[in-house]
Amino acid sequence: MLGRLFLLVATLFILHAAFSTYDHLSHLKSIGKPEGALPYDITLEAVIGLAMGILGASLNAAPLKEVTWSSEMKTRSIDEMDARLGFANYISRGRRFFS
Repeated sequence: MLGRLFLLVATLFILHAAFSTYDHLSHLKSIGKPEGALPYDITLEAVIGLAMGILGASLNAAPLKEVTWSSEMKTRSIDEMDARLGFANYISRGRRFFS
């Protein structure tokens, strides 16, 4: 629940920063100064929104699964893992049929 709240607030921060950027650039264009740096409050708002989005996505993610051999063997049997079909030798069986 907390992760979704962080994602929602981060989305609002990013959208507000985008609207503020558009408003600032349209203001600069109206006074005849088309190039200029963004104010620090807009940049700070976008960075805070990014940080909150990362935090919200990590809190909202599913729990990590164990990736060790012992955890894999809890779900499988030794016959599935150690079949060794690559070592089957069919030549010795063929000699019995054709002798």
